[in-house]
Amino acid sequence: MTQEDILRMAREAGIIWWSSDQTFLLTRFASLVAAAEREKLAHWMRSMGYATGHGDTIEDLLDHLGTQISEGLEVEVLMEREACAKECDATNLFDMPITVEVAAIRKCAAAIRARSKT
Repeated sequence: MTQEDILRMAREAGIIWWSSDQTFLLTRFASLVAAAEREKLAHWMRSMGYATGHGDTIEDLLDHLGTQISEGLEVEVLMEREACAKECDATNLFDMPITVEVAAIRKCAAAIRARSKT
């Protein structure tokens, strides 16, 4: 947040100031509020098991959080894909005559669908 943003919001809130000292105090107050909000977000991230990185702003923290969530989802997708492949391996598709393969493929598909119900 820039000093211009802070002063604009102060004007919108009806705060009036007359000196550069008051402007400095207003800017310092806004920085303290922003730091407190950033710390609340960082505390929540840590409590949920996410790293906070070197986030100096709320935007940095949210960006870092988004990256961690995205990477976590990618890992979950890979793990689920491997588990589904194991379900198919368990049907022994590759050792069956062609006439039995269709039933085995359906069994494999049913096993994969059953995974989403657990």
